[in-house]
Amino acid sequence: MSVRWTEVAQHVPVELAYRARGAAQEGQADLLVAIGGGSAIGLGKAIALTSHLPLIAVPTTYAGSEATDMWGITENHIKTTGPAPHVLPATVVYDSELSANLPLEISVSSGINALAHCVDSLWAPRADPINQALALEGARALATALPGIVEDPADRSAREQALYGCYLEAVSFASAGSGLHHKICHTLGGAFNLPHAQTHAVVLPHVLALNAPGAPVASARLADALAQTRTHNNHSTHEDRTTDQSTNKPRHPPRRRR
Repeated sequence: MSVRWTEVAQHVPVELAYRARGAAQEGQADLLVAIGGGSAIGLGKAIALTSHLPLIAVPTTYAGSEATDMWGITENHIKTTGPAPHVLPATVVYDSELSANLPLEISVSSGINALAHCVDSLWAPRADPINQALALEGARALATALPGIVEDPADRSAREQALYGCYLEAVSFASAGSGLHHKICHTLGGAFNLPHAQTHAVVLPHVLALNAPGAPVASARLADALAQTRTHNNHSTHEDRTTDQSTNKPRHPPRRRR
């Protein structure tokens, strides 16, 4: 017997978690499959938290929840989060086609949320050289992917690059822990039911400005990673626009479009 559950809400209200858990129990579920963004996967984690059922995650945004052991539930306008090894999805399926129709606004804000995970990981409580390296590579990937998505939302290679960065940011964040940025965003989101990704996008520059002077080495490495990305993007744009004067055709084939 299978049960299909379609009611999802951001920040996983506790009442919704109770209903979904009851449906899973009544349906005698032995496996959970969460398809969607961070809210859908977050609800899957909320069910797994008490049922200990294995979870398969199929993300369609860049939230990164699929690669962390963090759960979150909101009750009385207070969002509580915590780690639990058994909520970490047993399997993750990444498919860029599933995000091809994701609205541009959500694509960008979700990507900046992912970038915030990278930034937080540079000076989070358990930051170390390994998760910092993953965070920096994730930041490079996302900073390369997002302009490509803005230029052409159907660009599959840009979407694939975003998923690559998304996985790296999630793994680094899960290892390093949550910093000031995410603590603030979780508090605001739970208290005022603010849109998750957009809240992260708005808060990020302010917390970065506060933290950066206190972590000059990490800040310099992040700035260097983003500078390399800008240089790469500018070089690619120049190549794309360069033409062979004799044929008036591009010297280099355009990036694959789909």
